Amino acid sequence: MNKVNLVGRPTKDPELKFAQGTGTAVTTFTIAVNRRFKREGQPEADFMPVVVFGKSAEACANYTAKGKLLSVSGSIQTRNYEAKDGNRKYVTEIIADEVNFIEWASKSKDTTPVDANGVTPIEDGEIPF
Repeated sequence: MNKVNLVGRPTKDPELKFAQGTGTAVTTFTIAVNRRFKREGQPEADFMPVVVFGKSAEACANYTAKGKLLSVSGSIQTRNYEAKDGNRKYVTEIIADEVNFIEWASKSKDTTPVDANGVTPIEDGEIPF
């Protein structure tokens, strides 16, 4: 089973792009995840590249930012390609199935919070029954 769960902070604002042909939203960012143990009193972190697709990608681009705490669930994927200089490059990244915003950052004009699945939470007072 290939499953990974991470809690950490993006090292820079997520970058939203759209796939050519299909128009699918793709957001990429690197998440810094603190290690459990410290070396010489200093915390250490691992830096994991994350790729998110679809509506979740759009939500990540709109509602998180550098330094805001996230949880990411997904799988580890490796790929390789030939670079322009002719060398083979290898990439390992997290393909996110789910992103949860532990700390919010609204970058859109609408300040209504939306989770990664596009659901808007409501107050109990707004329920008509």
